[in-house]
Amino acid sequence: MVEIPARTSPPIDRTAIVSRPSRFAPYRAVLASRLRAQRSYPLSFTTDVFSAFLIGLVEFAEMWVIFHNVPRLGGLDLDAMLLLFGMSNTSFAVADMLVGHADTLPTYIRMGKLDAFYLRPQPLLLQLMTSDIALRRVARIAVAGTVLGFGLARNDIDWSAAHLALFAITLGAGVAIFAGLFVTAAGVQFFLIDGSELTNAFTYGGSYASMQPTSVFPTPMKLVFAFLIPVAFSSYLPAIALLGLPGPALLPNWLAWASPLAALWVWVLAMYSWRLGTRHYQGGGG
Repeated sequence: MVEIPARTSPPIDRTAIVSRPSRFAPYRAVLASRLRAQRSYPLSFTTDVFSAFLIGLVEFAEMWVIFHNVPRLGGLDLDAMLLLFGMSNTSFAVADMLVGHADTLPTYIRMGKLDAFYLRPQPLLLQLMTSDIALRRVARIAVAGTVLGFGLARNDIDWSAAHLALFAITLGAGVAIFAGLFVTAAGVQFFLIDGSELTNAFTYGGSYASMQPTSVFPTPMKLVFAFLIPVAFSSYLPAIALLGLPGPALLPNWLAWASPLAALWVWVLAMYSWRLGTRHYQGGGG
């Protein structure tokens, strides 16, 4: 009787096993290429960083000049304004660095670049958000962070656990609010194409409004910047809450705790605007 040898499985070549790349690997590759491109031209990069630094300084100088001539504005003195300006500008500068290039969407549409995004198996909005990153905006974050540090140091804030939580929630919600405004504006760009100035009035204009005490605005403007484009939740309301100030009519300081709801409201608008825009888009025609 002939003995039949048992069948054995062929050995596994483990070197042939290639781990699957992370789903975020394409985004990291695109961002890394953008960073390498900016470092390839050091003079241009230095000029961009210096110009962004000057923009931050000019915005701060404007606020300082106003409070150098008036002791209080909207119930806030210079020290309180440092806190308000720092929180507003830090949140906006971070959102601008992460999502700010979404305002280049009309250029992408005209050049046909957006059609290339549709061919890739990744979400369109995520591709747009990671399509570029401008390191020069770090300079503006540095200016805003420095002013915020001065504001925290010069104001007598009772740093209880509640106030620490409110400060952290405010910075996170502020970044989310401004990022949502950029996405909302990008969605509208599908209809306007060359009307970026109109949407900039809400994004960059909203940032400028958040650097002012909301209490100085007339009542209709208070309602706009508190509940329609709720940039007051990124700076003014948290500032008066941290300082223990009561706030004007319609804007009591306890509303500062509702900043996550304000960010949620902005992102509901952003997703609705983006969905309408992408459904309206029929191609660049190129």
